[in-house]
Amino acid sequence: MSDAQHEHHSFIRTPKQLVIAVAGFFLVIVIGIILLVIFATNKPLGGAGSESQSAQAIAARVRPVAEEGFAFKDVNAPKVLQSGQAVYNAVCVACHGTGAAGAPKAGDAGAWAARIAQGYDTLVQHAVQGIRAMPPKGGNADLDNIEVARAVAYMANQAGAKFKEPEAPAPAQANAAAQSAAAAPAAAAAVPAPAPATPAATPGTPPAAGALATPAIAGNSEAGKTLFNSTCAACHGAGIAGAPKVGDKAAWAPRIAQGTNTLYEHALKGFQGKTGMMPPKGGSTAPDADVKAAVDYMVAAAK
Repeated sequence: MSDAQHEHHSFIRTPKQLVIAVAGFFLVIVIGIILLVIFATNKPLGGAGSESQSAQAIAARVRPVAEEGFAFKDVNAPKVLQSGQAVYNAVCVACHGTGAAGAPKAGDAGAWAARIAQGYDTLVQHAVQGIRAMPPKGGNADLDNIEVARAVAYMANQAGAKFKEPEAPAPAQANAAAQSAAAAPAAAAAVPAPAPATPAATPGTPPAAGALATPAIAGNSEAGKTLFNSTCAACHGAGIAGAPKVGDKAAWAPRIAQGTNTLYEHALKGFQGKTGMMPPKGGSTAPDADVKAAVDYMVAAAK
């Protein structure tokens, strides 16, 4: 074979072909860059003919970052009534889940049979108003009567009843109730103002003819004793639901050591302990001063 057959053949043989090849290479690169730029900027830019200046778009841009992911509750919105199961889990389970204070346990058909026989309306009345060691509304005065009724249906149905949970009132009924509530302050304002208080008499001087007896001052020992007898005695008189019995110095000693303010707070706001629970104000609607007086009364009896 000749040496010509072993030569390396190249497509570029002249300077002119080299220039064309280099120019073509750069042209391909430039076209690629242009195509990439077009692809990257294909999204329409804000300006005339776009929605970038609409009220919705502007509001979305200026919306505070802190609002992202948070839902704000409208305090003026109507109350959303809880289901019977939700009320049971939040309030009733403390006693009806353990049988504390003689409460029939949820699901115990034997304990509920006699109560179911009384009828749904009677059970709801007892739950709303309270009965024996059961405080009104289970100690949660913020519950709506319908929520309490739903909890009653839920627990009774666990024991074999076929009660239907009540529905929320119709809007017309709710509006009528709201109007009645709004009219109450106006009616109260129309009541004549009470007569000026009679000046306190000098000690040892009998009251003037026709004068009314001075009512017990809220917070004194008499008010505390009265509230104890009407409300607190249900648990503190017999030691139900872990409540320290009145006069039991050993049971009251560690509680008294916590301080008066702590005892007041537990009595006013309620307390969940290891052996039982204390509903706020014992399930009553008594003034704070009377509740504190009842605490003072029981503490004094344990000293």
